[in-house]
Amino acid sequence: MMTVVFVSFLPEPMNVNAEPADIQAESAILVDFETGKILYEKNADVALPPASMTKMMTEYLVLEAIKEGQISWDTTTEISDYAYDISANDNFSGVGLRKDHPYTVRELYDAMAIYSDNATTIALAELIAGSEGEFVKMMNEKAEEMGLPDYQFVNSTGLSNRDLGDDYPEGTDPNDDNLLSARSAAILAYHLVKDFPEILEHSSVKQKEFEGEMMTNWNWMLPDMPGYLAQYGYEGVDGLKTGYTDLAGYCFTGTAERSNQRLISVVMKTESIESRFLETQKLLDYGFSQFEKAEIFPAGYQVEEQAVIPVTKGKEDEVEIETKEPVELMIKIGEQDQYQGVIELDEEMLTEKGELAAPIEKGTQVGVMKIHYTGQEEYGYLSEDLEKQAAMVPVITKDDVEKANWFVLLFRTIGEFFADIFSSITNAIKSLF
Repeated sequence: MMTVVFVSFLPEPMNVNAEPADIQAESAILVDFETGKILYEKNADVALPPASMTKMMTEYLVLEAIKEGQISWDTTTEISDYAYDISANDNFSGVGLRKDHPYTVRELYDAMAIYSDNATTIALAELIAGSEGEFVKMMNEKAEEMGLPDYQFVNSTGLSNRDLGDDYPEGTDPNDDNLLSARSAAILAYHLVKDFPEILEHSSVKQKEFEGEMMTNWNWMLPDMPGYLAQYGYEGVDGLKTGYTDLAGYCFTGTAERSNQRLISVVMKTESIESRFLETQKLLDYGFSQFEKAEIFPAGYQVEEQAVIPVTKGKEDEVEIETKEPVELMIKIGEQDQYQGVIELDEEMLTEKGELAAPIEKGTQVGVMKIHYTGQEEYGYLSEDLEKQAAMVPVITKDDVEKANWFVLLFRTIGEFFADIFSSITNAIKSLF
């Protein structure tokens, strides 16, 4: 690629907006949902037990099975002995399932998404894959497909395999734990919301009855929660998944939308059930108050130092180039001028002399303009694909260039021939003196 750099920056450095107060979590991350841009991170690549945040992958695979027609919301299934034993164990969150009773996928899914029920999660895994062991294989395959950088799925629930006794899934170790980094949890949440936005209809339900008993959502940040839980409510929160085990501590993958801006946050290994929400609030406050979507470069933008490309065999000897689309990014407020455009021309379209060969149609893509931040620090994107979508724009020709006729080309060739001879003679004479 041929690279030309154009930098636009303020004459004096700006004050950098302060990051959120010290986040009391082992790891954390904050992401702009639309672009996948990371707004903040802390130890985001450390793989830790995610507890019931594991269920986000189970939720994804259930929704995928529904989409593909493998099951429907009205499909019914009965509870296996394994799922029943988990449901009857008072050490695990559960709604209390009955044997020899058909439950619909919708009932099981709501209990999983709202109340983090472990037995209903196992029942769904068994329904889809035949056994939890086979379902775990699907979980890991999907994680690889999504590009999760740090993961290990060993069961569908997020419990430690040690908690499952002899019922730990086939193909896993009895002492295994699920593992996710905060970055991987954010990528998983991104795909869950993007591919299946209906998940928010389930995760935002505050209370729902299940066989005469009321399930209350473990996500206390949902606005207008009942009773004393209302104090943790946060405007715009509509998901996504809490988690807790002794080993994992208190975890939470949250998402909130305000003014058409959606954020995804993850905190892992906080100290208490309340702290996971208080630390999440810090992240969301920072994201909503310090960032805005702004147009960095308009459509038709031209880099001053590289506004044209030379043309060979054309009626004109050069053609102007410009960006095809505007560039809109989530940026820190006041930092719009802290970005640079880097043009990379497609070498395959150029001659050895760096020219475009006529004829050339208006709107022909000749390269891309990449956007780079010139400030002190930026965390990048969840994936390379998301970065390309958000921070790269096609560069196209501004006009048509017709091919010159044979007569003009002939005289140009003759002119170039004699010009080369004259240049050679001149150089030879100069070398004598």
